Amino acid sequence: MNPPPASAAPGTAPPRLQLTGITKCYPAVVANNGVSLTVQPGEIHAVLGENGAGKSTLMKIIYGALQPDAGHVHFDEQAVQLRDPQQARALGIAMVFQHFSLFDSLTVAENVWLGLDKGLSLAETRWRIAAKAAEYGLDVDPLRPVHTLSVGQMQRVELIRALLTRPRLLILDEPTSVLTPQAVEKLFPVLRRIAREGCSILYISHKLHEIRALCTACTVLRGGRVSGVCQPAEESNASLARLMTGAEPPALAQRAACAGAVLLRVQDLSVPRADPFGVDLSGLQFDVRAGEVLGIAGVSGNGQKELLQVLSGEDRRAAPASVQVAGRDAGPMGPGQRRALGLHFVPEERLGRGAVPAMDLAHNLLLTRSDALGGGGWIRMRALRAQARAVIARFDVKASGPHTLARSLSGGNLQKFIVGREIDARPRLLVIAQPTWGVDVGAAAQIHNAILALRDAGSAVLLLSEDLDELFALCDRLHVLAQGRLSPCQPRSQATPARIGEWMSGLWHAGTQDPAAPRNMQHTQQGQHA
Repeated sequence: MNPPPASAAPGTAPPRLQLTGITKCYPAVVANNGVSLTVQPGEIHAVLGENGAGKSTLMKIIYGALQPDAGHVHFDEQAVQLRDPQQARALGIAMVFQHFSLFDSLTVAENVWLGLDKGLSLAETRWRIAAKAAEYGLDVDPLRPVHTLSVGQMQRVELIRALLTRPRLLILDEPTSVLTPQAVEKLFPVLRRIAREGCSILYISHKLHEIRALCTACTVLRGGRVSGVCQPAEESNASLARLMTGAEPPALAQRAACAGAVLLRVQDLSVPRADPFGVDLSGLQFDVRAGEVLGIAGVSGNGQKELLQVLSGEDRRAAPASVQVAGRDAGPMGPGQRRALGLHFVPEERLGRGAVPAMDLAHNLLLTRSDALGGGGWIRMRALRAQARAVIARFDVKASGPHTLARSLSGGNLQKFIVGREIDARPRLLVIAQPTWGVDVGAAAQIHNAILALRDAGSAVLLLSEDLDELFALCDRLHVLAQGRLSPCQPRSQATPARIGEWMSGLWHAGTQDPAAPRNMQHTQQGQHA
């Protein structure tokens, strides 16, 4: 039986959530080891830790998706044994997962309807989604099929679905990973308002400056144990990083770019949307040279998905000469043909596109690598496992070995493996989207250094990201993509976060590279809201 919770201090409200001695073991790892955590009503409480530190396991226990092997859970002073998420939701616990739980073939409204009171009609659900989206400034179309949404748009759907349940405890897993600084500035007042109304928020993020600005308390996990509890506003990024890892992240190895031959040329690229909810690409022009990183910033849903599909070879409707790889017209080429020219690709969706969840890490290498294929198409398993072990070791992927299933890894560790798989192939040209989404500060620095090392070795890198800090840290030149159009190019030395942030809303003056670009696109256009 669960013991009674500890009494609240005189004059303070009793805890909304209290965990005591939570332990969860798997065959190869102890994910949580005697974890205790207290969250007060109306508190925004950060849970910080490296990838694989046990954060996601702990949140799933709170949400009822996993049951602990030992320990006690109290919610509003009542001992509870959460058997499933339905019971958690009935208590008032809602969670927005980093990997979204949405059905691609259903509309936004149908997905939200599945998790709400069955007494509501689908029409009423549509109305509530629209009202909640307007209330919080979240651009969501209830009638849009989920498979047409970008990652950022899916995140908005998950957040609205959680808010419609009127939660007393809201768990947010990496809620700002695909938002612009302007969008984050709009989200934080919303979260503070939710907290003022009495809802407690558990906030998981690897962005230390966000935690310091937003959260009123912080519990740090390292290796499945609590390594510290602190007031984030009183800490520095360096001190939080030391609590997480025991050391500060490595510094970026910066140098001046030495651009060489053009390895990717996009000229007058215009491709109509493939579905009614997509974005037309209009007159895009840019070059990526050997020895440089070219960045493309933009709010999710402004043509990134369409551009990535054209560049990877998934969408082959582009005119032959509008996409050139290593001097070859590549518009009609498929992914395999482009890889033969040296182009490797990291998509923004980890599970389903970047990796097959039910396959082990070794076999996931075969999605883009043929090094371990012998004559007649036979797989040389010893060589394949050795390659997988090398990627796991080089990128410090927390996995028990090449036989580990992709779906069993934390989001950050799977991201490290996918990025490592492509960089380890030593591509001439790397197209990479959201490389550090959901990755801890140490792993992000490791991935950043690997990208810069690839650039320094003479490869060309095209980086699509919504993280301005990442773009300014890595890129030699910058464009912005808004409503399927490309801004003029800015050298990093001349760009500012404020200017790039404005351009991410479509506000720029037409340049010679895009004479058709609008002079004053409005924030209310489709896809601009975060």
